[in-house]
Amino acid sequence: MPKELITIKDIGRKYVIGTEVIHALKSVSLTINEGEFVALMGPSGSGKSTLMNILGCLDTPTKGDYILNGTNVSHMTDNQLAEVRNKEIGFVFQTFNLLPRSTSLDNVALPLIYAGASKKERDARAQLALENVGLGNRVTHKPNELSGGQRQRVAVARALINNPSIILADEPTGNLDTKTSIEIMGLLEEIHSKGNTIILVTHEEDIAQHAHRIVRMRDGLVEKDYLNEEVKSVSPRLQAIRESGNDFENIN
Repeated sequence: MPKELITIKDIGRKYVIGTEVIHALKSVSLTINEGEFVALMGPSGSGKSTLMNILGCLDTPTKGDYILNGTNVSHMTDNQLAEVRNKEIGFVFQTFNLLPRSTSLDNVALPLIYAGASKKERDARAQLALENVGLGNRVTHKPNELSGGQRQRVAVARALINNPSIILADEPTGNLDTKTSIEIMGLLEEIHSKGNTIILVTHEEDIAQHAHRIVRMRDGLVEKDYLNEEVKSVSPRLQAIRESGNDFENIN
């Protein structure tokens, strides 16, 4: 039986602006299992960004329950949420969110400072994480010395550094050209093939097709939730494994 990683029940989120009440999420219930690759889609105003913020423990719901890895995080304080975020969630943002004056190594090691790791351990783990995303030769480079695709790879390495339960990727290819977007999606496919759970927030149909399950939002509700029968893959290594007929379970 697959392990339930995320369970949200009747989640709602409203904002009061002056005399107006805006129901960004009306009632959303979802279960996401460990190892899934889910795309969260929807037009502007559909509630997908609000849902992403709640899933990422950046916001709390007005109603309902959110169980993450067996813990109810719906009513936690900001400090408690920060702790959960650092331990359970790796973020990849459209704008990379890297510290401009820090090297790739220091950017990747940042979450480990909050986790209390020693400098030696931080550097060793950050070096390995950068090698895993193909940037072992860029550890001393600062963001302005890297291409957009390389910056996003640094962000992916940082997201993975704490071995989080979930990778939450918010429009990860939004600032990249087509060729670089394909490279980043190939990298996310590789990460998913190693057992990581990925939630991809996107408004681009072709990017969503890389996910194995698609959840479509509209007007603060889940409009459609279905398995993607025609998963698009761009990872050369995974394509080769598919064509050879070998089992994905044996990938290292």
